[in-house]
Amino acid sequence: MNQPVLADDNFCIFADRRPQKVALLLMEENLHQILSGVRELSLKTGVKQLNLDLVSKHLGIYRGELSRYFSDESSLIEKLLEYERNSFRSIFDENNFEETNAIEILMIVSQAMSSRFLELTPSVTHDLKALYPEIYRYHIEQRVDFIFGKMKINIEKGIRQGMYREDLSIELLARLYISRLLDLHNPDFFPPEKFSFRILYDVMIDNFIRGIANEDGLRHYKKLRKTYKVC
Repeated sequence: MNQPVLADDNFCIFADRRPQKVALLLMEENLHQILSGVRELSLKTGVKQLNLDLVSKHLGIYRGELSRYFSDESSLIEKLLEYERNSFRSIFDENNFEETNAIEILMIVSQAMSSRFLELTPSVTHDLKALYPEIYRYHIEQRVDFIFGKMKINIEKGIRQGMYREDLSIELLARLYISRLLDLHNPDFFPPEKFSFRILYDVMIDNFIRGIANEDGLRHYKKLRKTYKVC
């Protein structure tokens, strides 16, 4: 019996590439699972102790397998911080904020940050800055640019919705929010043994919203505080 002939050359090309695409997707999924485990490990041991041998032992993965994803500890940290940024961006991908009130958006994002990220204490930030300064600097630049854009959109939306004061300087307030957020990671200002980072963040976002909301916005915010719990 004659073998069927594929008339479409483009389909042949696609078929040839499909296994390669599947393999890449599997590698990406494996990397995601590995980084999730690395993140958990880093919160227990600290960044200073984090190395590929420890990761191999903790995750039960051969050292050679890890080398497919990370060339050294710097590569590990670089991908781990990229994983953090993507996790933060996913908050906005998972929620349709098109019709959501601006204040409620801040509450939803704050609650998600509390559950996903606020265990990253100032000591972790300090170690990253000291051990991997260039990688950390790039991470902060990317994070700040993303948050700055989202905060500008939020403040503009809150003004349009009649929830925020109309006399606000949008760019100034977006930068002020970022400045306050970065200050929370400064152990000189807020020693972690004295101040819970979750409490600090809750106080910061509470003061920020109260400072930009008008009377209608404040009434709405007080109602939302009963529904959304940051700490």
